[in-house]
Amino acid sequence: MSAREQAIERLDQLVSIETPTGDVAGLAAAQQLVRSWLDPVLGAQGVLETVDGVSHLLWAGGETPSVLLLGHLDTVFPKGTIDERPFRLDGDRATGPGVFDMKAGIVIMAAALARVARPGEVAVLLTSDEEVGSLTSRTLIEREAARAGTVLVLEPSLDGALKIARRGGSIYRLELTGRAAHAGLEPWKGRSALTELAHHVLALPALADDERGTTVSPTVARAGTVTNVIPEHAEVRIDVRAWTLDELERVDAEMQVLEAHTEGVSVEVIGGINRPPMEASSSAELLTCARLVSERLGHPEVEAVSAGGASDGNFTAAVGARTLDGLGPRGAGAHADHEWVSVESMVERIDLLAGMLDELAR
Repeated sequence: MSAREQAIERLDQLVSIETPTGDVAGLAAAQQLVRSWLDPVLGAQGVLETVDGVSHLLWAGGETPSVLLLGHLDTVFPKGTIDERPFRLDGDRATGPGVFDMKAGIVIMAAALARVARPGEVAVLLTSDEEVGSLTSRTLIEREAARAGTVLVLEPSLDGALKIARRGGSIYRLELTGRAAHAGLEPWKGRSALTELAHHVLALPALADDERGTTVSPTVARAGTVTNVIPEHAEVRIDVRAWTLDELERVDAEMQVLEAHTEGVSVEVIGGINRPPMEASSSAELLTCARLVSERLGHPEVEAVSAGGASDGNFTAAVGARTLDGLGPRGAGAHADHEWVSVESMVERIDLLAGMLDELAR
C-alpha cells in the first residue's frame, strides 16, 4: 500500500469515529484505533492518563525522549455530524468533520513514526479536551513537554506554513445579578441585569489595543426568562487574545476591577489567562531544522507565520520547551462545514516529520 493510500484509509477510519469533546465512547474508540497504529511502531502500549474523568493517551518515549509529538483527538462537531457530512475524497481534497483540525495531523504522526530509526525514543501525547481549553490536560502537557524539552505540534498548517508564534488567550465570564420585577405592573422595582450586560458588551472592546494586536471580544450572552419580567440574571463571555503576556496581564487587571453601571446590579468576573503566548524565540531552532530537512528532501522552502489562534503549543513553549507548531497538512475550514485537507500535503508532511525526528534524534 502506498503512503497516499494508507493516509486516505486511515483518515477515513479516524474521521468516521466521531469525537466531540466529552464523548467518552467516541474518544475511547478513536484512542483504540490510534493505539492499533502506534503500539507496534513504538514498541510500547499507549497508556491512558485520566484527569477529572477525562482520559488522554500517552506513549512516554522512555526516560529521556528526544521529542514530544503533540495533538488532540477531540473535535468541535456534535454527534451525528458524520451522517450529514461523511468522509469523502474528491481528487486531492478530503472532507469530513475534524479532517483538518486535527485528525489528518494524527494520521501524519503515525505514518512518520513508522519510518524513523528510533521511534521508541519519541513521546506522543494525544489529548481529549483541547477544543475547550485543555482544562484537564494542561498539567499533563506541561509535564511531558518539560521532560522532552522539544515539542512538535501536529495542528494544521496555515496554507502550508509552519506556525512559529501564536497569540495567547484569556477566557472570562461576567455574571450579572439584579432584581426581578413585573415588566408591566412595576418595572421600576426591578434592576435589569440585561441593561448592565449591554453596558459591558459596548465597553469591553475598548480594552483592546489594535497596534499591539490585542483583541477583547464579547462572544456569547444570555439574559432573562420571559418577556414580562425584568431580567434578574445575565451573563456574557469574553475572548481575549494578545501576542505578549504583558498585554494579557494588562487586560486581566482591568477585567478584575470591573464595576457595575446600573445601581442595584452586581458584577462577578470569573476566569482569567488561559494560554500564554507562544513567542517566536521558542521555534527558531526547530524552524532551522525543518528547513534543512525540507531542502534535503527537495521540497520548496518551508514558510513560517505567526498565528492568531492558540494551541497546546502555547503551554509547551511557556515551560521552556522548544516548540514548532503547524506541522499538519494544508487545508482550510477548521470548525466549519467546508473543512478539507490536501492528501498530497499529508504525504509531504509525513516525509518532513520523519526527517525531522531522525535529525532531532541525532
